Amino acid sequence: MNSAQQLLLGLDALVNLVLGLVLLLVPAGTLNLLGLPTPSTYFYPTLLGGVLFGIGAALFLEFWGASRGLRGLNLGGAIAINLCGASVLIFWLVFGGLDLTSQGQIVLWIVAVSVLGIGAAEAATRSWRTEDNMR
Repeated sequence: MNSAQQLLLGLDALVNLVLGLVLLLVPAGTLNLLGLPTPSTYFYPTLLGGVLFGIGAALFLEFWGASRGLRGLNLGGAIAINLCGASVLIFWLVFGGLDLTSQGQIVLWIVAVSVLGIGAAEAATRSWRTEDNMR
């Protein structure tokens, strides 16, 4: 893995770990801070936090553990997650008729564009290709 791929992997891991942990520990405060609707139960925000934290942990394991013989979620998996997640979020922002504050709209567009950008950058490094497949 080259240094650009390693940097993207580390950045992707960090973003997922932080977002996941924040949603897990303070879902109400996080939603209020970001200007997002507060649900009647925090089941979905904390569930999403758990999923994001798990993805981040798998990416971190790949980032830190590869040299130690440990495997996690490689960049190919991260690309798929980022592109799918960003696409669904953009769909909801464009067609979902969401009742969001201006701040919530801005935050979600920043998240969508950032995640799509990270996925595109990861895809551009061709990190999803193995040496065997490139022949």
